[in-house]
Amino acid sequence: MGDQPDSTGESASDTENQSTRAARVPIVQIVNVQRTYSATVALDGVTLEIGAGESVAIVGRSGSGKSTLLNILGLLDAPTSGEVTIDGERVTGSGDRARSRRRARDLGFVFQRAHLIGNLTVLENVQLGPRYSGLPEPLARAAALEAIASVDLTHRAQALARTLSGGEMQRVAIARTIARPVRLWLADEPTGNLDSSQSNEIIELLKERAREHGAALVVVTHESDIARRLDRVITLSDGRIVSDTGPRTPTSSDSS
Repeated sequence: MGDQPDSTGESASDTENQSTRAARVPIVQIVNVQRTYSATVALDGVTLEIGAGESVAIVGRSGSGKSTLLNILGLLDAPTSGEVTIDGERVTGSGDRARSRRRARDLGFVFQRAHLIGNLTVLENVQLGPRYSGLPEPLARAAALEAIASVDLTHRAQALARTLSGGEMQRVAIARTIARPVRLWLADEPTGNLDSSQSNEIIELLKERAREHGAALVVVTHESDIARRLDRVITLSDGRIVSDTGPRTPTSSDSS
């Protein structure tokens, strides 16, 4: 016998097919994207897809287009031409307000600098992340405390940000990002102020959170050890993708 429809008129197979289709929608899809500044071509015909739960390293020499690509994915810049789709929604040509709403709802950032507010505590700084996403105060506080614990800074939760070391500041910035329920995390050299052990732990944490939430993680890095820990490595040169390892199955050595 075939699947029987439920009270909504949909059969089990219909529901399963819809779920499968939704799972196949990439978090990021950009097609033939070009970005020029006067006579300078920063991106030249870049096309790529990034799936849910996938972690991707963007590598390349200085001036290769890494930061420009990250800014376009983060809706901080717009392509000169081409199409950009985030989580199934076309964002090319969106106005400033629409892009701001999308950033607040679906995007999380870790920049090279922590951008903390010095006269706020660690907890207050991290709470800004979930508040920006619109979480009610009790949920924002709970999410912030859990994120702070995940980067081993519970003992510094009430410390003012200006009293932290550089490495601690960067871990707070990462906690502020992972406290938010987003679809796409973008990180620009997120481990630059951390030692190798802390760097590996933070990258594994970001990967784990992305998989748990069905989100995508994109990391711009100059560190080959960090790039190898991610599911996929994309190399840029002169604004073009010259190498893409494609998705891979993580091995036991990735977490060592």
